[in-house]
Amino acid sequence: MRRRRAAVAAGFCASFLLGSVLNVLFAPGSEPPRPGQSPGPSPAPGPGRRGGRGELARQIRARYEEVQRYSRGGPGPGAGRPERRRLMDLAPGGPGLQRPRPPRARPLPDGAPGWPPAPGPGSSGSGPRLGCAALRNVSGAQYVGSGYTKAVYRVRLPGGAAVALKAVDFSGHDLGSCVREFGARRGCYRLAAHKLLKEMVLLERLRHPNVLQLYGYCYQDSEDIPDTLTTITELGAPVEMIQLLQTSWEDRFRICLSLGRLLHHLAHSPLGSVTLLDFRPRQFVLVDGELKVTDLDDARVEETPCTSSTDCILEFPARNFTLPCSAQGWCEGMNEKRNLYNAYRFFFTYLLPHSAPHSLRPLLDSIVNATGELTWGVDETLAQLEKVLHLYQSGQYLQNATAGGRAEYQRLPGSTIPQEDYRCWPSYHHGSCLLSVFNVAEAVDVCESHAQCQAFVVTNQTTWTGRQLVFFKTGWSHMVPDPNKTTYVRASLT
Repeated sequence: MRRRRAAVAAGFCASFLLGSVLNVLFAPGSEPPRPGQSPGPSPAPGPGRRGGRGELARQIRARYEEVQRYSRGGPGPGAGRPERRRLMDLAPGGPGLQRPRPPRARPLPDGAPGWPPAPGPGSSGSGPRLGCAALRNVSGAQYVGSGYTKAVYRVRLPGGAAVALKAVDFSGHDLGSCVREFGARRGCYRLAAHKLLKEMVLLERLRHPNVLQLYGYCYQDSEDIPDTLTTITELGAPVEMIQLLQTSWEDRFRICLSLGRLLHHLAHSPLGSVTLLDFRPRQFVLVDGELKVTDLDDARVEETPCTSSTDCILEFPARNFTLPCSAQGWCEGMNEKRNLYNAYRFFFTYLLPHSAPHSLRPLLDSIVNATGELTWGVDETLAQLEKVLHLYQSGQYLQNATAGGRAEYQRLPGSTIPQEDYRCWPSYHHGSCLLSVFNVAEAVDVCESHAQCQAFVVTNQTTWTGRQLVFFKTGWSHMVPDPNKTTYVRASLT
């Protein structure tokens, strides 16, 4: 498997350098019909087990109509239950543009300014701007990974910016199983490409700071295959839970806050309440410390229909929940609660409480317990997460301390201690003790709590909350001038 992927990546890199990237990505394949264009009949399949051509055509039509609904602005009234085989909460191992008819990619002029678009929070933006011309001379192509349907590659554009390219994975589960079932590679590509198109649609319709940005797309003829599809998106780093557990609580809280804001947006989106059926850390990426959802081809907008509460059972591996059936015949809050419980079991329970400031732990425990029991919805959960942020940023979380028990520290501006480090956890630097503090008083408290600490150096660097980064030291025998730092040493050592 590794050799196969390495070969694919190497071939992909070479193709980019030769200016023929899309041919390599999409051969062999077929035409993914765009919204507004009839899917048409599938080529004659081989011997299938479930109705051959007619069944494959039915599945293509269903996905095509789903993309159309999202392109027009929302779900239809006749939605059925979620497709159970792909629900992450039942199997733990286990796209619309603002225009409903996306045209062929319109190349930007060479050297066009303003790339990439970076709308601020809440801005609607102007839609995708990059097209096929942006992919002519990319470099540094790397295979990132693949899932059921898509393969993802990292490339660098001529201007130096790195982006992600997504395309149908011809060695993937979805396409492979479809070809085995129906023996129709073109029709199966069309079926898979509709999931990529759905994701492209949703990335644009659900624009938010915690949704990956869609930069553009390209339809490109590839050998005898017309209009194979590539999407161009913001590039993020994979979420590695083991690494996150070793980071500072402040950074881990940022991820949970990002997730809370995302779920609030999904619950109140322009399309309605959106649920992520495949909810795992691998569906998210980190961009400058912010968590963003990247995989939306298994997102669902429609709520679950019901005749009684027995139809509204939310099932997870460890426990089930029964939700009320509304008078309108919908399970109340099913989409929202599924997202929230998955956030609890994959993120909150691991990242929120551990090594948090002592005075914040009761509130953090309340958040974890309430999401684990689904006693709160996303509105209350986000409100409590924002409250934690306020307490932390304002310094109100600091417990009153008596100054009588503290040692005196002498302030030495414009100086630093280059050595005499020790390690502490969690530190922003593996070889030293680098922590964030609200003010000098908190830095003194931290130094007093470390037996080996005899001095600390306040830098002019701050974290995402505005807190200052401070190095804690075992002594101060060798000091050097540094206009950007201030050193504090125990008065008894002067």
